[in-house]
Amino acid sequence: MTIAISLKVNDGLVLAADSASSILIRDNQGHSGVINVYDNANKVFNIHKELPIGAITWGCGSIGVSSISTLVKDFRDQITNHTEHLLNTASYTMQEVAEKFYEFIYTERYQVEFASWQPFQRPSLGFILGGYSSGATLAEIWRIDILEGGISSGPYLVRNQDDCGVDWQGAPEAIARLIKGYSQMLPQLLLASGLTDQQVANIIPILDQNLQSPLILPAMPIQDLIDIADFLADLTKKYVKFTPGPPTVGGPVDIAVITKYEGFKWIKRKHYFDNGLN
Repeated sequence: MTIAISLKVNDGLVLAADSASSILIRDNQGHSGVINVYDNANKVFNIHKELPIGAITWGCGSIGVSSISTLVKDFRDQITNHTEHLLNTASYTMQEVAEKFYEFIYTERYQVEFASWQPFQRPSLGFILGGYSSGATLAEIWRIDILEGGISSGPYLVRNQDDCGVDWQGAPEAIARLIKGYSQMLPQLLLASGLTDQQVANIIPILDQNLQSPLILPAMPIQDLIDIADFLADLTKKYVKFTPGPPTVGGPVDIAVITKYEGFKWIKRKHYFDNGLN
């Protein structure tokens, strides 16, 4: 589990995530499970050193022997240095980036590694890819979902260039209660109370319209967007810490901002080495 947050306004977007990572193994009998949770995983990524593109991840922390962080760097190397996979920096689109990444991470890595696993053992994994297409004035956000069982329908657009707002994945409860004004469990509780599917479907949009907190405004400055991202990540960490269950959200929070002219910039980033010594 994790908390992975993407926020978008007119001036750019912010990506934030915690550092907790669950490591999966499979024993000789074919049983899979979490062997440990570490607090220093990298989940915010610079996809291309020369372009305003970034990504965040949630779900399983590795595919085979490689961490997700290493695999993302492999992809970055592929689209930067290998002729057959090069990204044309003068004419690329975010859709093209998302499709290339999906082919790399899902078709070439996930499906190959987990082919011998039983469907119920195959872990969930997700990515947000955000940034600017070549020559674009505004950013856009694409998403990849790999559901438990290994099912995925490919990348899809979450926020187009004109759409602003906040999205969160991983451990959603704390942010959902704050922004939406109700628990993620509410639809199930309404159904359990005797309401029909149609009645619940009619109620939820009314709640969204009247309870949602408008934290994100399109004209908001980037610094304020950064502050909200930091606040929401910290809120989730503390919520998970003080509620029953394993510490599935934790460690340092990494934050990156992507703007049209400044490109990808780190705001908060952990290092396992001392910059002064390297």
